[in-house]
Amino acid sequence: MSSLSRVKIALVHDYLKEYGGAERVLEALHEIWPKAPIFTLVYKPNFLGPHKERLKKWDIRPIIPSWVPFVEKLVSPLRLVAPFLFSKLNLQNFDLVIVSATGAYSPNFVKTKPKRHICYCHTPPRYLYGYPTAREWKRYWPIRILGEIANHFLRQADFRSAQKVDYFVANSKNTAERIWKFYRKKAVVIYPPVEINEKLKIKNEKLQLKIKNYFLTGGRLARAKRIEVAVEACTRLNLPLKVFGRIFAGYGQEVKKIAGPTIEFLGEVAEEEKNKLFANCKAFIFPAEEEDFGITPVEAMAAGRPVIALRQGGVKETIIEGKTGEFFEEPTAGGLVEVLKGFKPEKYKPENCRKQAEKFSKANFVKKIRNFVRKVVESGSGRYESQD
Repeated sequence: MSSLSRVKIALVHDYLKEYGGAERVLEALHEIWPKAPIFTLVYKPNFLGPHKERLKKWDIRPIIPSWVPFVEKLVSPLRLVAPFLFSKLNLQNFDLVIVSATGAYSPNFVKTKPKRHICYCHTPPRYLYGYPTAREWKRYWPIRILGEIANHFLRQADFRSAQKVDYFVANSKNTAERIWKFYRKKAVVIYPPVEINEKLKIKNEKLQLKIKNYFLTGGRLARAKRIEVAVEACTRLNLPLKVFGRIFAGYGQEVKKIAGPTIEFLGEVAEEEKNKLFANCKAFIFPAEEEDFGITPVEAMAAGRPVIALRQGGVKETIIEGKTGEFFEEPTAGGLVEVLKGFKPEKYKPENCRKQAEKFSKANFVKKIRNFVRKVVESGSGRYESQD
């Protein structure tokens, strides 16, 4: 890796106010290049819950100073000015800039050297291209009209920012198809990193003894994740369901209102506790619509547990139907109920689930992203056709 040791690298991320799959990728990139500063629009560590210690020693440089009051409440409105703010960020003194684009803003507007701009794209902005989002902003017609006008110009800005990228890396084939559809750019697929907990590498019969009588769901509890589908289905069938993740105002309260007595909300949990929840559940339920990749289903399989998921988006690339999980067809409680009625957890072997999850391990991610970046640095071509 000597060819990379002399390269001055900068990392860019939309904003840092919550911790999810995109932030896991950023964390892995930071572990590979620990001296690389991280430029972001907003950084609010107090909103990261138990994960804020993970970022404590990073060199994070927010564009909007952290002392600005109430900036955490402006994450959504900032989309209107984010392209302009990122365009003022001059990183041309760095040899290589790696942008982790979550789909929130247009961070690729940063100024970089020619042929030295890599974007790891989690998805083009969902709110710009008709995919389900965390907020129901189209509910009220005045906001819908103003939003559509704003989005027209934001789509143009987003397309221009994508054209500045020299090399796209997508987190799934699903996202690579979106990149081509909306940006007319080809992308290499390198799946995001999933922690494979060695302590959970247990033989099938031992793990079966640990399984408890509950289903599990959770992650980032936003509207597009459709957590209410799992809550309603398990309430109807009187099945125990544990839900982990920070409850957002509005949607979170809506979900709590429909929950029956068998539903338990755990809030945000630390990694060790989350691993235990995965290892002990009957199955992980993942009802998210058009998920870009979906890291929590892979985490569940890494713990040896099957997944019940909506047949949409990136999970079609990670779950082997009948071997590591099952699919339901419609994002409704009724569709999930039919699968839950006939679900037999003993049918799924933990070793099969774990073997599938290992394809998406952190070690694989590190190896492939390093290989790709080295090719960009050494040859300037970045040609990398397949990660299979």
